[in-house]
Formats: sequence, structure tokens, C-alpha cells
Amino acid sequence: MSGHSKFANIKHKKERTDAKKGKVFTKLGREIAVAVKEGGSDPSVNGKLRDVIAKCKSNNMPNDTITRSIKKAAGEDSGVVYEAITYEGYGPGGVAVIVECLTDNKNRTAANVRHAFSKSGGNMGTTGCVSFMFDKKGQILVELAEGMDEEELMMQALEAGAEDFNSDVDTCEIISAPENFSQVRQTLEEAGIEMLEAEITMIPQTMTEVKDATIIAGMENLLDMLEDDDDVQNVWHNWEEE
Repeated sequence: MSGHSKFANIKHKKERTDAKKGKVFTKLGREIAVAVKEGGSDPSVNGKLRDVIAKCKSNNMPNDTITRSIKKAAGEDSGVVYEAITYEGYGPGGVAVIVECLTDNKNRTAANVRHAFSKSGGNMGTTGCVSFMFDKKGQILVELAEGMDEEELMMQALEAGAEDFNSDVDTCEIISAPENFSQVRQTLEEAGIEMLEAEITMIPQTMTEVKDATIIAGMENLLDMLEDDDDVQNVWHNWEEE
């Protein structure tokens, strides 16, 4: 992810995500399963499930697919149990990387993540080795459609509890504390505002610029390997992609 006012990384991530819809839907299905197990299948009383559904919609997951995933999760009395694990490390060029996983086999996942780091010229580190360089925030991206009042959007977001608002040529980024994310997202949703992305994320405090072609290729390989892994839900880094 990029910083507060930089949208290049976000757009690159979105392009990679769009090219791998099937795998993305599988990963989102896991998030639905975890949310349903924790708080039930009714999104009106399960705030976490509401947030996951919003994330699914921002990734263009069809409503019937979302509904099926919720019903499947609600019916799995003895189904697979997923464990949330986060790994940290350094990519090539010293880029800080955080990898968030949901897995039913942590030994397999740890081995795969470690292999991705080493294969790409980086190394997996210990817990906390890079997370202090990031801030956990709620992040909502809104495309500025024709006729949309940017100032009105900003006021709606801030009144709902957002703490920061940034805009690019055609995109607005709304930042909130994690505990205010649901309220901000729901307010915008009720106002009929479509969101490109809506999720809790890790925003880097500073970016690492990489110009060496070999290092860039290594970072691209690392991200591809991690995003191809079904156990990996999210990958955050402080690489300032051009």
C-alpha cells in the first residue's frame, strides 16, 4: 500500500488483484468463514461480517457468491478451522513487508512464506521487526465520479469519524482509526457512495524507493509468489512503486 497521498501503489495492487479474481474470491471466502464463526451469519448484528462483505463488494465479488459463502460457513459445524498468523520480513533492497495469513496448516504456510522471501532475495524476520514502521488504519478509496462534490464527501467522512482525507486526480482516500472504520464505511454506504476499496490496512510511515532493476524484479516476484498463495490474505509493504 502507498502512503496517505500516494495512489500509485494502490492502483498497481488493484491491477494485480483484478487479474486474479478467482483466487481473490477464495481468500475472501476464508474471511467470511472466520467472521461467521466469530459472530454469526447475520450481518445486521455481526459488524466484522458487514466489513468483510463491504470488502467483497469492493473487489466485485458477486452478491450470490457472497451469500453462498455465508451459508456455507454457517453450515460448517465441523469444517476447517482457520488460524490468523502474521509474518514480517524484508524484501530485496530492505523493503519492509508484512504478510497476513489465514491457514489450516501453519507449518505449510510458514514454509511457503519463508520460501517466497528467500527465493526473491529477501528474508523473513521475527515478529515486530517491521510492523513498527506501519500504522494500522481503516482505509476507504472512492473514485471521484463526474458530478461528485469532493468537499461534501470529505465532510461526510470526517463527521462519521474519519481522521484524514486525501485526494488525487480521480481518487479520494479516507483514513480512520480501526475502531471508527465500520461507522465511516457504513455512513458512506448509506449515502450511496461506491467504494473501490474498504478495509483495515497497514499504512507505511515512510516509503522505500527502489531504482535497481534487479531489486525491482525481486520485489515483483515476491509479491506475485505471496499473492498466489491461497493462505496469504494481505501483503503490505513500503516499496514506493513507480
